[in-house]
Amino acid sequence: MSLITIHPSSSSWSPSCLSKNLRYNQKNLIPNVEFRSMSILRRNHRRTLNTISACLRQDTTVWTQAPLTTLTKAAEDLYNISINVSDSPHLISSYTKPGQYIQVKLPEIEKPSFLAIASSPSSTSSNGEFQFLVKSIEGSIAQLLCGLKKGDVVELSSVMGKGFDVAQISPPEKFPSVFIFATGSGISPVRSLIESGFPANKRPDVWLYYGARNLQRMAYQDRFKEWEASGVKVVPVLSQPEDRWVGERGYVQAAFARAKHIFNPLSTGSVLCGQKQMAEEITSLLVAEGVSTEKILKNF
Repeated sequence: MSLITIHPSSSSWSPSCLSKNLRYNQKNLIPNVEFRSMSILRRNHRRTLNTISACLRQDTTVWTQAPLTTLTKAAEDLYNISINVSDSPHLISSYTKPGQYIQVKLPEIEKPSFLAIASSPSSTSSNGEFQFLVKSIEGSIAQLLCGLKKGDVVELSSVMGKGFDVAQISPPEKFPSVFIFATGSGISPVRSLIESGFPANKRPDVWLYYGARNLQRMAYQDRFKEWEASGVKVVPVLSQPEDRWVGERGYVQAAFARAKHIFNPLSTGSVLCGQKQMAEEITSLLVAEGVSTEKILKNF
């Protein structure tokens, strides 16, 4: 049985929040009645009430405890982590779209790590597991998570985010061209998208440009053949490859520009996840070609 606990979030209500703002507003509410109009008094009064309301309205986070089931190395500084949520049907049922994410933390540490879910909603429902691709960064909560062992307990928030709105580029026959771009651990929610039944095999022109520093830092290479079989053409792009590398070099946005794809912008969609600069430059390239920003999907 999973254990649910409630802790105040970093933005949760606190007496200090309320009293601090009340002191400020009381001091400034009626500094000199004889020189203030009633409209100003009412405005200040509303401001005070809004401050009180905001403090009281801020929510607490509900945390569900769940055990870690597997932890394996996916690439240099990247780890596959699976967490058993079979006793938490409320979490499983709330995961409905690839691209959604969740907060994960250790019971004794308040600060969480925000992680995109790598497993698809259907596989999560079948297996009762959330799977993540976690980048271990020195001094971070993620590093602590990557140091756990099977059976160690973590705490999970509710599933968050809007995910990738695939309805914007559906049905497949109206959007035959889809360009997917990911860098680093940003491939995590893209894996969920590809493996969620995203009908790539019904679209003749689906491409994944996946960027990493080198092959040692590129996760999910063992899944590329499966993704290709589903209809996704995978293009690895390495920014600092070994000399013997014969594939694409540099950054994904440059590789995409060099490819000079021919596509109808009115029937083209895109999915982006990764570095901000990459997302901005790809968006600019696609919009310049006439692709609508509504058809460029992000999970944030």
